[in-house]
Amino acid sequence: MDQDENALKHATERLKSYAAQFCALRGNFRHFPQIIEETGVSGFDGMLVDIGVSSHQLDDAGRGFSFMRDGPLDLRMDTQSPRTAADIVNTADEPELMRLFFEYGEEPNARRIARAIIKARATRRIETTLQFADIVAAASPKRGKRHPATLVFQALRIAVNDELAALHDFLAAAPRWLKPGGRLAVISFHSLEDRIVKQTLQHLSAPFLDRPEWPEPRKNPDCVLKLVTRKPVQATPQEIEMNPRARSAVLRVAEHLPA
Repeated sequence: MDQDENALKHATERLKSYAAQFCALRGNFRHFPQIIEETGVSGFDGMLVDIGVSSHQLDDAGRGFSFMRDGPLDLRMDTQSPRTAADIVNTADEPELMRLFFEYGEEPNARRIARAIIKARATRRIETTLQFADIVAAASPKRGKRHPATLVFQALRIAVNDELAALHDFLAAAPRWLKPGGRLAVISFHSLEDRIVKQTLQHLSAPFLDRPEWPEPRKNPDCVLKLVTRKPVQATPQEIEMNPRARSAVLRVAEHLPA
């Protein structure tokens, strides 16, 4: 399942020899219960979710996901969505831009960058990735090897695609669709995503809950999983050598408890 039509076409072509065992469905994974119900499937032995932007999206300048090559400031995973990154950059006020960059990008220079954007768009609409990256770079000193616009692009992408809310929605629904012994595996690529996955799986796998104001721990009514990975699984040096983009990948797995 993917909301990007190009991803579905690529997967269908690559797995055409397994056509009898493979089904490509279009949609955001936050809506998977409604989409899956239409297929007649009632539950899963396993669910694998690979969150965030794909290599195909990053490598296609026309999608606007990378500031390493010029393209439209788009950043939509679903090209049918109405709002682009350019829409946000050119219409949001300074407090909103600052909030997005700080909350979704953890960008320490969020205020300075937001002010620079407001000033730049007053004379000319911001339309392309390189134009936007240059504005951000001029307002934010370079730190180490990372480009100054890296965290701001991450924040914009998350905002355009409502990624964190979509992840919350998915994790809230997923356990109900796992069969007893079925496993949920989630791959995330930055700390905001991983924090949500970690905290959710910890809560859903805790037999008891405790608070200072309670006289004793209470049974957790939401406990339906057990953790398979106590610590996150990360790519080995050999994997990173083959695929450098795997260096930030974090895998967490949980298993549905027997009925």
